[in-house]
Parts: sequence; C-alpha cells; structure tokens
Amino acid sequence: MRIRPFQPSDLESVLDLWLSANLSAHAFLPASYWTSHREAVGELLPQAEVWVCQGANGALLGFAGLTGAYLSGRFVAEGFRSQGVGRALLNHVKARHVRLTLHVYRKNCGALRFYRREGFRLQAEEREAATGEPEFLLAWEAPPEAVPLSDRVPSPTP
Repeated sequence: MRIRPFQPSDLESVLDLWLSANLSAHAFLPASYWTSHREAVGELLPQAEVWVCQGANGALLGFAGLTGAYLSGRFVAEGFRSQGVGRALLNHVKARHVRLTLHVYRKNCGALRFYRREGFRLQAEEREAATGEPEFLLAWEAPPEAVPLSDRVPSPTP
C-alpha cells in the first residue's frame, strides 16, 4: 500500500470510487443526488489537496481530499474497507495538518464511529442545506509535539 499525491490521470478512477462509495455509505439519499454532482466534483478535485492510496498492483484502494484544513472526504474501495486503508489515509493527512474539520451525516454511523475513534470531537450539529439531512461538524487537533513545525500546513483560525 502506497499513498501518493493525486495525478490528473487518476481522475476517472477517483470519480468512480467517489460515486460508488457515496452510493454505498449514503443509501438514505437518492442516487440521483450523487450522480448529479459527479461532474462538479470532477472539476473541483484537481484544485484540492488529494491523496491517493494504491495497492501493490497499482489499483486504487482509496483517496482523501481536502480544501485547506477541511477534509472533504475519505473514500475506500468496497473490497478494502476495514483493512486499514482509511486509517492510513487519515494518518497521512493528520501528519500534514495541525487541525482538521469535516462534516458527517448523522445517519452515517460507521463514519461517525470511525472519526470519533480517530480523535475527532463534535463541534456542532447542523443541517445540510442541499439535502436537509442532519449532520455533525467534527474537528481534530494535533498535539503540539506530534507534527514537526517544518511539516505543518497552517490552518485558518475558525
């Protein structure tokens, strides 16, 4: 397993994984919600900080995307979930940031458990405007000694 920066040639594979993972994790939303956003996500991905996890054979196992200190998403291919891919991606991102925030739908219990176990704390309960679904804003902060100063990405103060 290897984590590397996103390359333009990854776009279609990453988009396919984004769509399949969202359809799987968010069955409480209509599939049309995700399919209708695929093109916009494809335009935004190259502008974001995206890390791709590849298997030994070069297959895409997962990816994580950020905008600044906001973790827009962490996605793992179905056959590789609960095998450390998501944690490896998250640890890779944590090593580069002193603070991370993200949103998770209240109904996405698996993701909520994962992020709480990984040290994220509840900041607010909100309702996503586009779907009307309740969601949580979560945040994680690195202990000061955990990230060398030379490797830290400054995070804007909320």
